[in-house]
Amino acid sequence: MRIDELLKGASERLTFVSDTASLDAQLLLAHVLSVSTSYFYIWPEKQVEAKWIDVFDALLERREQGEPVAYLLGHQDFWSLDLEVATCTLIPRSDTERLVEVALTLIDESQTNHILDLGTGTGAIALALAYELPESNVIGVDLIDGAVALAKKNAQKNEITNASFMQSSWFDVFGDDVELFDLIVSNPPYIDPDDEHLSQGDVMFEPKSALVAENHGLADIEHIIKVASRFMKQNAYLIFEHGYDQAEAVRNRLSLAGFDCVESFQDLGNNDRVTIGRWHISRVM
Repeated sequence: MRIDELLKGASERLTFVSDTASLDAQLLLAHVLSVSTSYFYIWPEKQVEAKWIDVFDALLERREQGEPVAYLLGHQDFWSLDLEVATCTLIPRSDTERLVEVALTLIDESQTNHILDLGTGTGAIALALAYELPESNVIGVDLIDGAVALAKKNAQKNEITNASFMQSSWFDVFGDDVELFDLIVSNPPYIDPDDEHLSQGDVMFEPKSALVAENHGLADIEHIIKVASRFMKQNAYLIFEHGYDQAEAVRNRLSLAGFDCVESFQDLGNNDRVTIGRWHISRVM
């Protein structure tokens, strides 16, 4: 079968499960044939061997069941990085790049900054910041051992040497003698356990432990806000990604906890997605 015919049929099959059916089909076939998607525009009439059509069909069947393309491909682009993904953690999303953008405006790139990424998953945020801030030291922590191993693998894959990863439930791994941080970032679980979207789309296949938090999705954010100041330098920033309707709640909690310069930023869809707060209180040693 010709490439153009194969892609047309695949796109039609995926129309009912994906808003990007044509792109999904191209990405999956490019993966099977080990080519770039541009190849299809140059050689649309090329014949595809039956053995590769069978492999492609198997991937299409999994996509028809709703399995995310990133899991089928085994990797996902984020920032300027190519990250391996696995079902033990979330797939990096473009909205999270907004957190990286905001973080980079708050920190002096010429200094050696000490940065912490809580709930690092694939290492996406930590690695993007480490890539852009080569003079800084970035630590990523995650509760799931598999996520920590994946983040380490992604650091190696992208040749990033100023980021390290360890297993921890939020701050638990750090003692009182830990070096204080100039910046703490987190994309924690923030979806309400009763949210109907948990049974729709890609999130059906992602680990609920990385998605869901009690108290209407705010429990983990509240815990981080409560503890974070113990590990922050004066004038350090705490930055969250959160749900589209949680910005006001996050701002209120940061302000009540003693943070100032509290502000929210919108994502590509014009939803409040990132909120920051500055810890301005000096410590008496």
